[in-house]
Amino acid sequence: MKKLRFVVSLTTHDNDFQMEQAAAAQQAANRLGVDIEILYADNDAIQQSQQLLQIIQSKGALPDGILFEPAGGTGFPQVARAAAAAGIGWVVMNREVDYLTDLRRAYKVPIFCISSDHEEIGRIQGKQVAALLPKGGSVLLIQGPAESTAAKHRMTGLYDTKPVDVQVKVMKGNWTEAGAYKAVSSWLKLSTSLQTALDVVVSQNDAMAIGARKAFQEITDPNVRDRFAHLPYIGIDGVRTTGQEWLRKGLLNATVVVPPNTDLAIQMLAHAVQTGIIPPERTMTVPKSIPTVEELAKKPVQTAKSAGA
Repeated sequence: MKKLRFVVSLTTHDNDFQMEQAAAAQQAANRLGVDIEILYADNDAIQQSQQLLQIIQSKGALPDGILFEPAGGTGFPQVARAAAAAGIGWVVMNREVDYLTDLRRAYKVPIFCISSDHEEIGRIQGKQVAALLPKGGSVLLIQGPAESTAAKHRMTGLYDTKPVDVQVKVMKGNWTEAGAYKAVSSWLKLSTSLQTALDVVVSQNDAMAIGARKAFQEITDPNVRDRFAHLPYIGIDGVRTTGQEWLRKGLLNATVVVPPNTDLAIQMLAHAVQTGIIPPERTMTVPKSIPTVEELAKKPVQTAKSAGA
């Protein structure tokens, strides 16, 4: 049987979940005897589309499939069509796109999506906030990039389940620790920021939560620094070597574990190419809270307002 070759395109190598995606992809490829090439887009959608088009338009041997997690706000419908027309399987990860049905109807190659359920991830995080702040309060939310549908869906889910009397201040990050550190550090330079009452720091991934924590630790006034340092920090991803380790060390109070989907995607794509059996158009992975929401509810936060801050 011919040895399959896949290209895996990820958003960045400066993010723990993306590195977990890469590791899971390599493990799956080794287990299945598939050759893979992993590319990183440096959070640049134009760079990512150019990388993929260069592969699709190559004069050499073409890959059997492309698996990619979009770096920007688009799912690259034109690139997808070019890949399908060239006989290359096409798998979209962690993004809902609206062109899959038409593309699957027009071409016989495997075309499908596998994604984390981002709204459910947000709903779990909203329940974590409710457990920590049963009587209401204020949170700082470090959100992913504005163009990211994952960030938008996580926000929607959070607002579905957070208590109505929890106020949210939103700050933009770029999924990285450095990006969140920069955003929070810039905010802390404002004269009003240090007087802001905050009860929980909520981040749309674990790395940004750690970046925010580092920025708060650099506050020069020790009393203000201690107030922010003792806030609960909650994130998303729960990578075993980072998020879950930060949880064990007390740097995070909770996370939402998001299983990597590259391994399942490679397994499904390999099976489809080898058998001709096309997978379902969409497959969702299942997130979970660590610790459980019930365990978090046993340790509610004393809010800044009730403490007289």
